[in-house]
Formats: sequence, C-alpha cells, structure tokens
Amino acid sequence: MNPLCSRCNLVVYPTEKVNCLDKYWHKGCFSCEVCKMTLNMKNYKGFEKRPYCNAHYPKSNFTCVADTPENLRLKQQSKMQSQVLYREDFEKNKGKAFHVVTDTPELQRIKKSQDQISNIKYHEEFEKRKMGGEAPQQPSNPSPGAYQPPAASQNFNYEPAPEPVRQAAAAPPPSAGKRYRAVYDYAAADEDEVSFMDGDVIVDVQQIDEGWMYGRVERTGQQGMLPANYVEAI
Repeated sequence: MNPLCSRCNLVVYPTEKVNCLDKYWHKGCFSCEVCKMTLNMKNYKGFEKRPYCNAHYPKSNFTCVADTPENLRLKQQSKMQSQVLYREDFEKNKGKAFHVVTDTPELQRIKKSQDQISNIKYHEEFEKRKMGGEAPQQPSNPSPGAYQPPAASQNFNYEPAPEPVRQAAAAPPPSAGKRYRAVYDYAAADEDEVSFMDGDVIVDVQQIDEGWMYGRVERTGQQGMLPANYVEAI
C-alpha cells in the first residue's frame, strides 16, 4: 500500500515519492513551511520533522539566567566544595616528591630549542679550541724506562733540526646567518629568549621551526630565541 503525503494527505506513488524527516512527500509538496519554496535533499534543513529553507530555519535563542539568591547560594556552595576537594587532594599528595609532567607541545618546543642552543654552543667551543691549537699535554711523571733527554750541561755539538713552521689557522668564514629587521617591540618571556625594539637589526639568524628563530640583536649584543612573525628579512 502506498503511503500518504505529509503535506496534502494524498497517496504518494513511488515515481514521485520523497522520503525525508521520517515522512513521505510529493516532490512538489516537499517545500519550506514558511515561504513554500520547493526543496530537495541538498538544500533543506529539518526542525521538529518539518522542512525549512536556509533563510527561514528557526534559530535557537539562549535564555539569560538571573543571579537569584538561590543561584548565588548554589554557586558559593560549589566553590566551597571545590576548595575542600582541593585541600583533600593536596594533603593526600603532600608527601610525594615526584609528579608526572605531561609532555605538552610547549614543553616539546622548549626542549627542542634547548637542544639546538646546546649544539650551537658546542660547535662554538669546538671552533675556539680548533683556532687556539691546543697542544697535547705531556705526562708529568714519566716511567723509569722512558727516554730521558740529555741534560743541558752536556754539549755534543748537536744541533736539532728546526721544527717546521706551523701555519696559522685560517680565519673562520663570515657568518652565514641572515639579517632581519624588527617590525614590532618584543619583551622576552623566557630565559632563552631575547628582547628587542621596533627597527632593531637581528643578525646571525638561524631558523629553528616554523614560528621561532635564533639570532643576535645588533644594538644590544644579546642573543636568543625570537618569534618569526615579529621580524622581516632585509
């Protein structure tokens, strides 16, 4: 048996049947409840099992709740209960020395930044030692069987061969870091960050990630991390 149309209460045949909102409709009867615009399965919006167009779809209105004495009493009671639960939890965990810290994205960024800064400092120290040409230390107490050089008083007219002249180490190449100019003032929020003012020139800039850089403020000589959206390339 064919069902009846929810709009006109006439029989709906399969060729013109629309099954939507748990009801059956003629294609011409499936229209907006307000403006009677014919709808389809792509542009209708249902509300209380009735079709509406986008313009006349009923909108929910929020009700403002007044601060009545009863609501204020419940609010104060909830606040006091929260404080009691906090004190109980504090007393329960008072003797515990270690706490599990969640590995948040912010902690991961700080950890990554510290690792990169440590690598930079390590390479700086390595270059300084390489330029200084530190000689290997001689053992202070040689073993009895080791070779002993002759005393200075004994002269056998022996002239040691001149030592080869060691060439001075080449100067380090100029910094490959880029130069940027600050477009806003920025105050450092952490110890590993650097403060600067609008118009300051940032040199030796190295990209850390999408939102942070590492560089040195030419005006103050301080170096550290800085936000990438506060500067522009020169």
